[in-house]
Amino acid sequence: MTKDNMNKDNIPVMGTYDVIVVGAGHAGCEAGLIAARMGMNTLLLCINLESVAMMPCNPSIGGTGKGHLVCEIDALGGEMGLNIDKTFLQSKMLNTSKGPAVHSLRAQADKNRYHLEMKKTIEQEPNLHLKQAEVTDLVIENGEVQGVVTRTFTRYNAKAVILCTGTFLGGKIFIGDSVFQSGPNGLAASTELSEKLYEYGFPMRRFKTGTPARMLGKTLHYERMKEQNGDDEIVPFSFMNEGKDIGENQISCWLSYTNGETHKIILDNLDKSAMYSGNIVGVGPRYCPSIEDKVSRFKDRERHQLFVEPEGLDTDEMYIQGMSSSLPEDIQREFYHSIPGLEDAEIVRPAYAIEYDCIDPLSLKPSLENKIVKNLFCAGQFNGSSGYEEAAAQGLMAGINAVRKIQEKTPLILGRDQAYIGVLIDDLVTKGTNEPYRIMTSRAEYRLLLRQDNADRRLTTLGYEYGSVSEERYQKFMEKKTHVDEEMNRISKKNVATEVQNEFLRNHGSSESEKNLTFAEMMKRPEIHYADTAEIDDETRPSLTRNERYEIEVRIKYDGYIQKQVAQVEKLKKLESKSLREDIDYNGIGGLRLEARQKLTEIRPVNLGQASRISGVSPADINVLLIYLEKESRKETSHE
Repeated sequence: MTKDNMNKDNIPVMGTYDVIVVGAGHAGCEAGLIAARMGMNTLLLCINLESVAMMPCNPSIGGTGKGHLVCEIDALGGEMGLNIDKTFLQSKMLNTSKGPAVHSLRAQADKNRYHLEMKKTIEQEPNLHLKQAEVTDLVIENGEVQGVVTRTFTRYNAKAVILCTGTFLGGKIFIGDSVFQSGPNGLAASTELSEKLYEYGFPMRRFKTGTPARMLGKTLHYERMKEQNGDDEIVPFSFMNEGKDIGENQISCWLSYTNGETHKIILDNLDKSAMYSGNIVGVGPRYCPSIEDKVSRFKDRERHQLFVEPEGLDTDEMYIQGMSSSLPEDIQREFYHSIPGLEDAEIVRPAYAIEYDCIDPLSLKPSLENKIVKNLFCAGQFNGSSGYEEAAAQGLMAGINAVRKIQEKTPLILGRDQAYIGVLIDDLVTKGTNEPYRIMTSRAEYRLLLRQDNADRRLTTLGYEYGSVSEERYQKFMEKKTHVDEEMNRISKKNVATEVQNEFLRNHGSSESEKNLTFAEMMKRPEIHYADTAEIDDETRPSLTRNERYEIEVRIKYDGYIQKQVAQVEKLKKLESKSLREDIDYNGIGGLRLEARQKLTEIRPVNLGQASRISGVSPADINVLLIYLEKESRKETSHE
């Protein structure tokens, strides 16, 4: 008897849980942990326990835009920031030559330790049960998910299920003409579940990503590359580690470049790449192209940079960032060997491209619940995103909202003015994506408000109210908030004699002032910093952490710009406050254009703000909806 002709009711039930999470990648880990921490009896299933928090691509956490997500995950009670603080090899703050809005922390991870630490955290978490099992089917009854079925013909029941399948779903590997079913890093693909999701009519699509070769470190010539060191001062990702010594940089990374010979080898063999031979049908990430894409699309570029990054302290494998490929192994060896420092490199794992199945995120609510099947939540690369951080952020939100749904409470939906997580999810469920979605600072219209340093100020109290933030974390935040607010208040009133002030200003290359300035007013000048004012401060200063000092500095220096963005947000809130019922018949609203009716019916926005961001819905259509809502409001008032 096969499972296909076996009645699901006859499959033995191995357990009943509140929440089941399918997949234990970065999305699944966050979803499982937060659901358990919010009091739910939670089951976390994955094909192989070695895939827990696995890093099949870049061995790093954070980066431009992504570092913001990690800080927000942490501020809401997630685990990613804490885990990378335990397992980093090198830490660096990016974009420090630019404004604070785009400062982004990035850390090289010891990928095996990252996996082991996260796995240990999961194993020790009360209410969370980690099991190795391949989910091959969902149990759906009357439009509501009831549980899952595994390959070994066992059934687990649950009140909510969260799909976090990563790149395993229908996974297929491409290396030149070699094509075979596989998940990432040589693990098994999930094929039966993929087939079932298509069979059930979920709007699925095919995406592609890739990874570069790994090389044996002892075969590289580091003297021919440029050394890349980490920062002297280590900034933790987790707000829980503020003021703590979390360790120091343990490794160097290395920078090299491709050249004309590299480009010629690739262009001469382009027809052998799976990307260009027609073998791959999935859509790849525009912002993380393969080396074939880079060379063919930017033929005027004389060189492309690549970074050589260690994968861990217990291995000599080196990751070649910026050089993913689906060319045959012999061609890979040839073009890699043309690069300074890699001339004699021994490839221990070839580069490959991977295709996988994912869902159209337009079929999801802002809570990440599926619009058709109740209590089925989706997160991570299954939603069409790319990257560990984007996955973890969605996993956290799906976990929180699955619990809230079980508790019959309102979901936590973050606005675009509140968090990069809000931007990420709103982009996915409102605009959709035709390629693997990657967060970037340019996607956030209020990015000066959404800095890394104030993620806890923006989100921790909210997370505490919604149940995802522990008492310990909340009290630590309140202590920091008190420190910052009290010192902001003090320096906004503190001044010194005018002659002392002007001597201080002259010494720091700033013009004198006839007005007696407060410390905060002096700090608005680019030459004057918070630390400088200690020279003329006759009061005992509080002992502040680096992050507390930094927040004070940014809030004072950028106050004018921040207030402008706050004013913009207030305008937006007028639209966000006007809710749209889920059962509105848009085809019955006169004045709406046909395209708007179709898009509004498909996406079912929760408010006018979301409706205004849908492609195909014009300002004129929003005005029509405003009039419609006013008429409906008058009807309700007259009935009362």
